[in-house]
Amino acid sequence: MTSLLLTSGRGPAECRIALRKVLTVMAAEAEAVGLALDVATGPAPDAYGPGSAVVVIEGAGAETFARSWTGSVLWVAKSPVRPHHKRKNWFIGVFQLPQSEAAPLMLKAAEVRFEAFRAGGPGGQHQNKTESAVRAVHIPTGLAVVARDERSQHRNKAAALRRLGELIRLGNEITTLAAREAEHANHDRLERGRPVRSFQGEDFVAK
Repeated sequence: MTSLLLTSGRGPAECRIALRKVLTVMAAEAEAVGLALDVATGPAPDAYGPGSAVVVIEGAGAETFARSWTGSVLWVAKSPVRPHHKRKNWFIGVFQLPQSEAAPLMLKAAEVRFEAFRAGGPGGQHQNKTESAVRAVHIPTGLAVVARDERSQHRNKAAALRRLGELIRLGNEITTLAAREAEHANHDRLERGRPVRSFQGEDFVAK
C-alpha cells in the first residue's frame, strides 16, 4: 500500500482545478493497470475543488505508479476563472508519504455499509464472475473503497476495511500533511521545478 499527497500549495483556484483534473487522470491510469486507488480530499473553499488530497494505491506495481507521479505537475491552459489573466502555467505538487507505523484504524461495524456486486474491470478470463466484489462505504464521511481482487467476498471485505481505515486516517490528517509539505515545497518552488508530468488545455491532454 502506497500513499500520495497532492497539494496546490499557495496556488490560486486554477491550481485547485488542476489538482481535481489530476485525480481523474490518476484514477483512470490506475484502473487501466489493475491497481486499486482510493481518494480522500481536503476542504474545498469554493466550487473549483480542494486544495489538497491524499491517494492510497494498492496492488502490484503501486510503488512504481506512485513514483511516476511524484514531483510537480504542470497544467498549461488559459485560466477558466480569470479569462483575461496572462498566466497560463499552473502547478501542483505530488509527494509520496512515508509508510505509517500507526496501528490500523478500527472502524465500528455500524459505521460501514457493504455492497456486494459482480467483479468487473481488469482481469480478462481470470476476473471473478460471482458477486464477490465489495464496496465499503464509511457512513459518517461518505468515503468509499472497492475491493475485488480476492476470490471470496469475505476476503474482499477484509481488504476493503483495511484500505478504508487507512484512507480515513490520512483524510483526518490531510490538513496537517499539506501544511507540513508546504513548509519545504511551497508553490513558488514547485513552479520553478521541472514537472514530472505536463497537461495542456481545458481537456487536460498529456503533453
